[in-house]
Amino acid sequence: MPHARSHAGQLVVVFVALLLFPGLTVDAARHDWGHWNFVVALLIASAKALLITLYFMQLRSSHPLPRLVFAAGLLWSALLFTLSLADYWTRHWLVVAAATPVQRTTAPTAD
Repeated sequence: MPHARSHAGQLVVVFVALLLFPGLTVDAARHDWGHWNFVVALLIASAKALLITLYFMQLRSSHPLPRLVFAAGLLWSALLFTLSLADYWTRHWLVVAAATPVQRTTAPTAD
């Protein structure tokens, strides 16, 4: 029975940590760190996701196949984010189009 008690203790510690993370997120949002705001928010969200997957989804003590499926999902998500950002960052025509003013013409009216 000591093993079950330590497992329950671990879950309680993880649960309390997950309760504290939203406060950390709010506190991080109150500070202006420039371009680092996104990085800090992403790190906090990644830590929460890691705790949930390791402990509550029991990936920590599972067989190798669910771990492989999880790793493949992470790899696929990283690939999609990378390709989406590469597409967005290489759209130079958006900058050029936004810099040129749009000329509005009115249609001739019949008198």
